Amino acid sequence: MTTPDASHHTPANAFRTEAGLNRRAMLRNSAAVGLGIALFGSIDAIAGRPAFGAPTRAASGYGPLVADPRKLLSLPDGFSYKIVAEAGVTRLTDGGEPTPSDTDGTAAFTVQGRTVLVNNHEIGGDEAFPVPHRPGLTYDEGAAGGTTNIEVSASGDRLAEYVSVAGTHNNCAGGVTPWGTWLTCEETEDKAGKPVGSGALAKDHGFVFEVSPVGQENLGNSPVPLTFLGRFAHEAVAVDPKTLAIYLTEDANDPHGLLYRWTPPKGFKGGKWNLKGLAENAGSLQAMRCSRDGTHVRDLSEATTPGTQFKVDWIDVPDRLAATTSTRKQFADDAITRSRKFEGAWWADGGAYIVASYARASDGSVNEHDGQIWFYEPGKERITLKTIFTVNATPDQDGTNFDGPDNITVSPYGGVILAEDGEGVQHLVGVTDQGMSYAMARNDLNGNEFGGPTFSADGKQLFAGIQSPGHVFAITGPWRRPSNGA
Repeated sequence: MTTPDASHHTPANAFRTEAGLNRRAMLRNSAAVGLGIALFGSIDAIAGRPAFGAPTRAASGYGPLVADPRKLLSLPDGFSYKIVAEAGVTRLTDGGEPTPSDTDGTAAFTVQGRTVLVNNHEIGGDEAFPVPHRPGLTYDEGAAGGTTNIEVSASGDRLAEYVSVAGTHNNCAGGVTPWGTWLTCEETEDKAGKPVGSGALAKDHGFVFEVSPVGQENLGNSPVPLTFLGRFAHEAVAVDPKTLAIYLTEDANDPHGLLYRWTPPKGFKGGKWNLKGLAENAGSLQAMRCSRDGTHVRDLSEATTPGTQFKVDWIDVPDRLAATTSTRKQFADDAITRSRKFEGAWWADGGAYIVASYARASDGSVNEHDGQIWFYEPGKERITLKTIFTVNATPDQDGTNFDGPDNITVSPYGGVILAEDGEGVQHLVGVTDQGMSYAMARNDLNGNEFGGPTFSADGKQLFAGIQSPGHVFAITGPWRRPSNGA
């Protein structure tokens, strides 16, 4: 087994970044508490800057970032990281193959006193290191995505890494369940026969799969698509522990994606692997429709001021398997509410935090922004804008001009941590419980996105990845409530 490296930060005189475009840049230029997951604190008070058009308010957080002499990951003074896994370098302990490419959405669980990460691999077929197919764990022999489980010590060392589902496609984000599993999402609508890599898909894709942090439990269970959750470009999910309703984001365009709610059938009790036994028409799958003072809201970008609230209604999806028409195309624009690039989701504080990554007039959005955080309250059937990032005019300049939030997690120390998937310099971005943003980490390696921020149950380790070439880090340091001071 490869021993991960450690790095401790010392001051340096200069910071350099490698120029490059990620998937968000290309698009722009072209026009929760589960078992084993500990969430502390609250972000009820999150609010962005007072008016749209003013700069996003900045906080010092944990202090200025110190450039990494290894040019991997810059962190505040006193913080350090270890490389837990690295695509193509570390090796799987269940077969010896290289760690797969394109780390993305991740969750940390506690199993028998040990932290286990369930780590998505957003592999579409051309990546250098696929998720190896394993008997009893493979959905489609023609697909190369999936998840790996990574067992990590209290000091951040990788103890084991193995396949937990394989043969899936473009595993992007997901969400934790109240019974301690991970729902991994395929961000695709590709069907059987679609050319992928050197072959073709044998089955339809665009589904959600359930994965256990307990490796041996996945045999025969994890490669079962949860078809009742719909077939579309899934991004992330958040599960209501009281009602077991599942909220699902869609990262799609032409037209923009939707926010969905799955309501379980009467008598459904939840529990590990109980989802996979449900029929494809079980429960109801609906899309969100927002209104304000009786007026329909066609796009969430209409909201420009934190504190804006919309009333929420839910409209049935006619054909959740999208046999002939994508689910988002089954609605007229006046029937539902869309958003450009619905991204991360996380359940906490009795509701679902939902991220909208950015919006541009050129893609049909009503107003432009570089990120929104929304909070949906099921008991009140309303959704509230908590934070908004204004358009970042200088993404190649490091500072507090963040853009393109993607994955989200709640911090045990107050506020949230966002994975930046924007243009130029990439960060892990913190937002305090007073709505002020700060840099938690900076990608000094390249211009590729961060993914999968998630805390260990004891709050001592923050795990996150750089998607390409594919690093998973364990970050430790003097954790505390981040400062709201400038």
